[in-house]
Amino acid sequence: MQNTLPTSNNEFRQYLRNWLEEHYVLFKESWTSSKSHANIGYRRAWEDYLCGQGWSALGWPKKYGGHELDILKQAIFHEELARAQTPLGVNLIGHGILAPTLLKFGTEEQKQRFLPGIRLNTDIWCQGYSEPSAGSDLASVRTRALKKGNKYILNGHKIWTSFADHADWCFVLSRTNPDSTRHRGLSFLLVNMKQPGVRVEPIRQLTGYSDFCEVFFEDVEVDEHNILGKEDEGWKIAMAAASFERGTYFIPRLVKFRQELQKVKTLVTHTIDTGTDCHMEQSRLQNKWARLAIDSHVLQLKSQRALDNVISGAPPGPEGSSTKIHWSEAHQDLLEFAMSIIHDSPNDIATEMELEYSYLWSRAETILAGTSEIQRNIIAERLLGLPRV
Repeated sequence: MQNTLPTSNNEFRQYLRNWLEEHYVLFKESWTSSKSHANIGYRRAWEDYLCGQGWSALGWPKKYGGHELDILKQAIFHEELARAQTPLGVNLIGHGILAPTLLKFGTEEQKQRFLPGIRLNTDIWCQGYSEPSAGSDLASVRTRALKKGNKYILNGHKIWTSFADHADWCFVLSRTNPDSTRHRGLSFLLVNMKQPGVRVEPIRQLTGYSDFCEVFFEDVEVDEHNILGKEDEGWKIAMAAASFERGTYFIPRLVKFRQELQKVKTLVTHTIDTGTDCHMEQSRLQNKWARLAIDSHVLQLKSQRALDNVISGAPPGPEGSSTKIHWSEAHQDLLEFAMSIIHDSPNDIATEMELEYSYLWSRAETILAGTSEIQRNIIAERLLGLPRV
């Protein structure tokens, strides 16, 4: 990465594309074990490489080692990485959620302490929100952090915590006011995952991998300087963190959707051209693919509208819930369609294995980052103005 990046968006895109064509090829050639995007070691090594080459902290102020790139260039960065089919990193939560939250709400001491580890990718972060009885209903968390001297004593149980078994730190939403209910009395704590009392149990998924974990906190000591914002005001910070997550969250996923859509088009064409006996007629195959292509196009328009809103300074709104539902359900539909074709008409084995893995993984997509049921409630109440039942 050169010290001075092109100012034109088109020139920046071409520079980044050229850089990836050179560096990602060299990186893959030097990697001697599995290059599967499911391989955590491969994902972490590529993310380390990117950060080592200066491709991190893109939107941060320069005083913290950032590049102060605008949101459009940040979007181009994520889009081009996805176009080159590079693996998603392991520290997405650190780079995409915690860092901007720290920059907005953190003390200078907290910024100096935590931002360098994120920028250099030496500190991996996870997010301690969901609980066994408070998955979609975040305001009902029961994890408690009670003040004792200059420390909080943290006790609780989190679940579906991505990459907790690789994380060095976790930001935990916990109840610091024992008499509080719902979103009141919650605080946002920065917790060292390597200290006594923290226990992590990976959860084996349909894919055979364990990207999610359970995390148990048993009398974990958290220094009072590791609370982000004020005590009992964690809900405000958690909501702000969620808005940062939505910023460029869908960009690599929508690029991947388009890439998978083309692979499924190849399956459809092969099935029709070879006259393979398929449970769907030719016209239905074509119509189904066309419907999914429309979904992809509409999702691109929604993503662009979200970027335009960020550029104009508009606060994140409930429209993100519409995009989340649309993407997760259309992606599941696409991969179910792919599986039905593969079942009837065997094709390239590598493509089949890749799509089968994506299909299994996609079962989580209507749950993670907010379930479809909760997203529909948000749309009903905040977009359509419907009353609570």
